[in-house]
Amino acid sequence: MRIIPNIWCDGTALEAAEFYAGIFREGAITKIVTYPEEGLPDFQANMAGRPLTVDVEIHGRPLTLINAGPEFRPNHSISFLLNFDPAAFGDDGDDVAKRTDLAREYLDEVHDALIDGGESMMELGEYPHSPRYAWIRDRYGVTWQLMLTDPSGEDRPFLTPSFMFGGPNQDKAREATDSWISLIDASARGALVEYDHGAVMFTDLRLAGEWFAAMDSAVPQDTTFNEGISLLVEAAPGEELDRLWNALSSDPAAEQCGWCKDRFGLSWQVVPENMDELMARPGAYGKLMGMKKIEVEEF
Repeated sequence: MRIIPNIWCDGTALEAAEFYAGIFREGAITKIVTYPEEGLPDFQANMAGRPLTVDVEIHGRPLTLINAGPEFRPNHSISFLLNFDPAAFGDDGDDVAKRTDLAREYLDEVHDALIDGGESMMELGEYPHSPRYAWIRDRYGVTWQLMLTDPSGEDRPFLTPSFMFGGPNQDKAREATDSWISLIDASARGALVEYDHGAVMFTDLRLAGEWFAAMDSAVPQDTTFNEGISLLVEAAPGEELDRLWNALSSDPAAEQCGWCKDRFGLSWQVVPENMDELMARPGAYGKLMGMKKIEVEEF
């Protein structure tokens, strides 16, 4: 089972993927899937032959950019936390100060690139939780948290998708993460820091072996999860796929082409692990467009 964050783009998926691949020292476009040349529904006719999805990898973490229309836009309820850990920089024999300087240099480099055409949500500077931190919304509406971490801390990946619970989901971070951990194989909680009233200040967790983070917003929010960023989960066809779909789908109106929403409003794409092979079959795209839950045998 794999879980891959998907970002909805308004016709800019390839442009955005090239932007991200060029910013990060370990960034690359790994795959491009195109729309069919014919047989598209009227609302997608202008996309014939253009990129449908673009996969990009950032320091080993895959993201998929969906090339679609203006229906959805990412917001700051889901951001990407970038962990600039000094332990990952420098050479054998370098002291902590040298490694920290190198990590800070890369953080500033990425900050300056991401904020070009974007905006600052929290200015680059020193904060109680980090000596060097910034929160940025980039030119495509995607938000990033850049953090210089404690070199003595436990290893974490460079990129971690982070959920902020607010609006109708205020103070539900613990409930939601408990639910996801219990549902998805190879999952467990890492750190957990709570406010005095029991809400989650910060937690991180593994889902299907991949790290994610979550927090309850400390201030009221007028935004919550939407389809702008979704989680694609690959499952074995049959019992495993059915189990995940039945547990995650809580809003029949949101069911389309394997997409669903859970009871916290988070969008998931529940797909069979052999989806690429299924989509290579004749007429597969048209069949997919007519489905809610993906029915493998109908391909």
